Amino acid sequence: MKKLMGTMVAALLLSGAAARAELVDRVAAVVNKDVIALSEVEKRAAPELARAGQQERDPARRAELRTRIIKGSLDALIGEKLMEEQIQELGLGVTDAELEAAMADVRRQNNAADDAAFERLLASEGFTLAAYKDFLRKQMGRMKLVQMRVSPKVKVSEEDLKAAYTQYSKMESGDSEVHARHILVQVDPNAPADKVEAARKKAEALAAEARKPGVDFVALAKAKSEGPSAADGGDLGFFKRGVMVPAFERVAFSLNEGEVSEPVRTQFGWHILKVEEKRAVDVAPFEQVKGELEAKLKMQKTEKYVEQYVQELRQKASVEVKM
Repeated sequence: MKKLMGTMVAALLLSGAAARAELVDRVAAVVNKDVIALSEVEKRAAPELARAGQQERDPARRAELRTRIIKGSLDALIGEKLMEEQIQELGLGVTDAELEAAMADVRRQNNAADDAAFERLLASEGFTLAAYKDFLRKQMGRMKLVQMRVSPKVKVSEEDLKAAYTQYSKMESGDSEVHARHILVQVDPNAPADKVEAARKKAEALAAEARKPGVDFVALAKAKSEGPSAADGGDLGFFKRGVMVPAFERVAFSLNEGEVSEPVRTQFGWHILKVEEKRAVDVAPFEQVKGELEAKLKMQKTEKYVEQYVQELRQKASVEVKM
């Protein structure tokens, strides 16, 4: 941080008033003595802004969404800065051994056979290897802080579980699950507008081709999909609500059997969906889903207490928002 501040001072001395105006424009907030740059906020907000831009056509509504997303991203960064200060104060840093073990676990979970495959996977999510290590180290530090300061407050009673099961039963009763396939045209979440549009046009052409009489969607997916399920003809199997990303799920559950969708944008790119089959879902008994419900309730309560904890830290800190 001293090096960063020194660079800022040098820029001011060299460039005078113009540099001061540019510097002010680039500072989104100051948390105690730590600066959050506007570029950090924009980078954090970029994937959500891209999705909002594709899903919302009304200019006024899009501007309102942009303001809300930018504010939410800034608030998240402020909270992270405050938590990082607490991590340092409490000596909750993550060791190199802990980090390497976590990296190995991420590799196993994503079936990355070697370093090159893992780096390609990270690149598809907008990370270099070094950037992901930094991200993961910070995330693990925050998890340690949450376990110390927040987790002891999280309690889930039998009454909580029974109430959650009642709600679960209402949602599951009469619902269906969908067997779908998809064709993916990859595009980076932070890709410029021209690349996003080019990918969309490519996806539209594939959707039109998939709707032609006699076209085998499985064969088309094997030949043209850029996703990991291409070898299986884009097969996603059966899934219930709450499994897929929201934009994908909304379309999948709105299609009729055999119907092919218009291109759908997610953080992975543009998808063309085809619903193979829909079937009713039986409501699982309480004991079967009790563990899942408990984990979900704990997560919800943890998120709530983390928000309260961050607000308490913010009230005690010096936070100056400059945008």
